[in-house]
Amino acid sequence: MSWEKNVRKVVPYVPGEQPDKKTMIKLNTNECPYPPAPGVVKAIQEFDADCLRLYPNPSAQQLVDALAAYYQVSADQVFVGVGSDDVLAMAFMTFFNSKKPILFPDITYSFYDVWADLFRIPYKRKALDDTFHIRKEDYFEENGGIIFPNPNAPTGIMESMELIVEILEKNKESVVIIDEAYVDFGGKSALGLVEQYENLLVVQTFSKSRSMAGLRIGFAIGSAKLIQYLNDAKFSFNSYTMNQPSLYLGVESVKDDLYFKETIQKVIRTRERVKEEMKQLGFSFTDSVSNFIFATHPLFSAREIQAELRKHDIYVRRFDLPRIDNYLRISIGTEEEMNTFLLRVAEFMKSVK
Repeated sequence: MSWEKNVRKVVPYVPGEQPDKKTMIKLNTNECPYPPAPGVVKAIQEFDADCLRLYPNPSAQQLVDALAAYYQVSADQVFVGVGSDDVLAMAFMTFFNSKKPILFPDITYSFYDVWADLFRIPYKRKALDDTFHIRKEDYFEENGGIIFPNPNAPTGIMESMELIVEILEKNKESVVIIDEAYVDFGGKSALGLVEQYENLLVVQTFSKSRSMAGLRIGFAIGSAKLIQYLNDAKFSFNSYTMNQPSLYLGVESVKDDLYFKETIQKVIRTRERVKEEMKQLGFSFTDSVSNFIFATHPLFSAREIQAELRKHDIYVRRFDLPRIDNYLRISIGTEEEMNTFLLRVAEFMKSVK
């Protein structure tokens, strides 16, 4: 058809499988295994549905103010969106508009090249080294912007603040975005650098550490100038991006700092225990500081382990990509879920031997 020549064609992002079984153990999408804060649960029960007939606050002011107070920045330094994916996509559209390629790692969040293709942004993937770390020198060349997760996904590896500072120092003419979806699980945030670098945007999410993936809340913190440009783009695209329940419940989540930190520590304790038990089973893995483990085994293929676990309704993720196709990304579940996971893996290995 002649009209098809004018269609914008892209290869879409493929999210982790979303099975819906009552008895499943879902370790493939990095969701938090624990419920949201008690204040969020209470607020759901008391939510006034009459407000749904009204448009939400277009500036999401109540949530912006709560985040600004929590992270000790001014409100004009905070931008919120429908999950960090929405925030990142808006940032791509807003800041990456030169003819120079943007730079990001070859093994990373697989939405980056999708957005670049969608918005017609040239890009270069920079190969991680043999230990899956960033080579900082790769980001010293001329570019139209830089983005990478820290900790990285799917490897879970955390780069140092020293490396980030060096990249920022070498790229004062470009916007540098640090995607911190997993930073709460033992990483160090780059938020402390925002006041020093006007071109730094730090993006986080409520989906992982705040147990609210279903509400889709993400946010960015940066200089007031960067945030103003993001808001200008947002209001030119859709003024009412955040719905009433997300705004209301998001504020309640931010209020309960004690529960937030207790939940993080539970995930970290389980992760570190599971690492030790997986070592005993012969796995090797990166030193993850996220809510997942990125593991491989010298004797058993990731594909066959994944297939065996699926038989027992245990879901883990494997990426059919160069360099990492024999790795499994295993989200950290509850203690009981991880015990079952380890038991099934051990039983499979014994059966094959």
